[in-house]
Amino acid sequence: MAHELATLSQLTIVGLRARYGELFGEETRVGNKLWLMRRIAWRLQALAEGDLSQRARQRAAELARDADVRLSPPRSGLVPAPASPTPSSRSRRHPRLPSPGTILSRSYKGEILQVRVLRHGVEFEGTVYPSLSAVAKAITGSHCSGHLFFRLIKGVAS
Repeated sequence: MAHELATLSQLTIVGLRARYGELFGEETRVGNKLWLMRRIAWRLQALAEGDLSQRARQRAAELARDADVRLSPPRSGLVPAPASPTPSSRSRRHPRLPSPGTILSRSYKGEILQVRVLRHGVEFEGTVYPSLSAVAKAITGSHCSGHLFFRLIKGVAS
């Protein structure tokens, strides 16, 4: 097995694709050599030493069903918005935003998140953000609609 793994790095992309087809029973158009080597090495190991148990597969499926899936990684981690609202955000209040004092709750990745609606912005974990979208971005690391994230849009299931 060690010899077979060592020879993978000497194969070309075409050779790796051919080996992938032999092991997985399907062709691939992937051109990333490192990905192909890792995937083939994983398959060789699974064939030699045994794959995941049925119990492990079921648990993985359960976790996948309950996970909030990200489509892209955060650019540089969680970056909080400015500590105080900007002057332009003070003058405009979104008409769909609940009245000041309202507490919005959302379950996300096993935690209950709560934000408090203020007259000029929203507060989350001691930081005041100019909008619900800014809070949602701080939580998820990517832009998304705050109204959608906190399920304030009609027709979105909880």
